[in-house]
Amino acid sequence: MGFLGLEDGQLFEGRLIGSKRKAIGEIVFNTGMTGYEEILSDPSYFGQMVLMTYPLIGNYGVNLEDMESSKPHIKALVVRELCDFPSNWRSEQDLNSWLVKHNIPGIQGVDTRHITKIIKEKGVMNAIISEDKPTKEDWDKVKAYKIKEPVKKVSVKKAYKIDGSGKNVAVVDLGVKRNILNCLIERNLNLTVFPYDVEPSEILYGGFHGVVFTNGPGNPKDNKEIIENIKALIGKKPIMGICLGHQLVALAQGADAQRLKYGHRGGNHPVKDLKSGKMHITAQNHSYAVIAETLPKNSKVTFINWHDKTVEGVKYSNNCFTVQFYPEANDTGYLYDEFLRMM
Repeated sequence: MGFLGLEDGQLFEGRLIGSKRKAIGEIVFNTGMTGYEEILSDPSYFGQMVLMTYPLIGNYGVNLEDMESSKPHIKALVVRELCDFPSNWRSEQDLNSWLVKHNIPGIQGVDTRHITKIIKEKGVMNAIISEDKPTKEDWDKVKAYKIKEPVKKVSVKKAYKIDGSGKNVAVVDLGVKRNILNCLIERNLNLTVFPYDVEPSEILYGGFHGVVFTNGPGNPKDNKEIIENIKALIGKKPIMGICLGHQLVALAQGADAQRLKYGHRGGNHPVKDLKSGKMHITAQNHSYAVIAETLPKNSKVTFINWHDKTVEGVKYSNNCFTVQFYPEANDTGYLYDEFLRMM
């Protein structure tokens, strides 16, 4: 037995999975039918409990080759039903064993559809998972919980190189997913992956032909140092921004961003390319969006979310372009080729 308590006081009874330790975090939902391995290991989920809306999770087990980083970053996993006996030739272990190994708690048997509706109505909130009913002290901790310095905690601590035969690219790691690096590697780029706080001078005078600011967790406005560093690079090096990188480049260009009520998370978000008119089904994971009306005159919105019409891509006249979605996870991988052409 176990309990999931929402910040507004609603309590749901279920069965604990994974580690049996108590967990407090920000609860968000993901609408993907598959991809739970990538979700569990995506650094952009740092400090968050992930509720999967698809009712059965774990049916194809865990394959470490599909992980987006070396370890999980979620606070906890919430599912309707966890599959105990996966069936897949690539599976290396069942999901519950993997959760136990990495000390990640979770709960199953709760009404995930109802909880999703609550989040959509009230917005993202904090939550607790515990073996016993939460105490008053627990509820106080839930209400006080904040995700602190997430980019600092998920970024690489020391720069490293990935050799290639093409252009020299600086990748500023804000919580990078492996697939982003793989897409750059596939294009034979010579990569140097830097920590989030790399000095602009290291990039400006390091022989780099372009810069990529990656995905990552948290509120973009909390990253004032990174925003100032981007300002020092704008107009001097071609820049590509992805997810959090998209938001930070916009802030550095003078735009503003706002928190969405419940964010975009999943592998089925429709995004329209305003140039070609083509619709793409994209993978996303973010809580904030760039405000179109605040974008500078030297910019042009290139993609919009077809659900809520929020900004999904921007091109700037000073040799920068950014996208909110993950371009490596769908048929928009051509955007990496556009970055090559910019360089």
